[in-house]
Amino acid sequence: MNLYAFSRLAISTVAVLLGFTTVAHAGPPLICHPIEIGDAPSLPWVEFNHTGSTDYDLKNLSRDTVAILDSNTPVLMHMETLRRATIYARQDPQVAKELITRLQARAENFHAAGRPDGLAWFDLGYLAEAYKQWMGKGEPNPAAGFDGYSWVRKAISLRGSDPEMEFAAALITLRVSDSAHQDHTRKAMAGAKNDPLLARNLGSNFNHQTVAELLIATPEGRFQP
Repeated sequence: MNLYAFSRLAISTVAVLLGFTTVAHAGPPLICHPIEIGDAPSLPWVEFNHTGSTDYDLKNLSRDTVAILDSNTPVLMHMETLRRATIYARQDPQVAKELITRLQARAENFHAAGRPDGLAWFDLGYLAEAYKQWMGKGEPNPAAGFDGYSWVRKAISLRGSDPEMEFAAALITLRVSDSAHQDHTRKAMAGAKNDPLLARNLGSNFNHQTVAELLIATPEGRFQP
């Protein structure tokens, strides 16, 4: 079965399982599309287009983010926490640099200790790609020159089969149409059969289509008004 046929079947399965979709905004997918995490803990909610001050103290961002990431939560919770962290971090270049530096040191320290941690590499890679999608031209970007996707692939190789990581990799590679993106998409959709929260995310609405439909569309067919 080719990717298109497989994916249409998977999309239909997701729709039957859910019976509905939720509404999200169009824009950079790692930022503008909230990840469904149920009642799981994360950073305080913040709108993706927020630019002003909030009640949240940015000096606590690195500490709070790492505490959540270290709490043995599923990958989807990591994705949503890093999405919110990126929105907050954009308000202060020093905070943004501190967070990604801390995540890089965290991953490298596990590796140096002979205990390479897939989730630590995933967190670093996903944050780097989120920064690259959200930090505007002319803004300082501490992820400049980083290949976050390579770290996410490293995480997948360390972690083994993980449909939620495959989902993250599929979102990261949305702008390209290659076998790697198709493979990530196929594995995410296959894994959704046994992961209700992943199925919910694939069935959520993004720019007038489901996320699953977005993932299998050709690049020119994505993000259309």
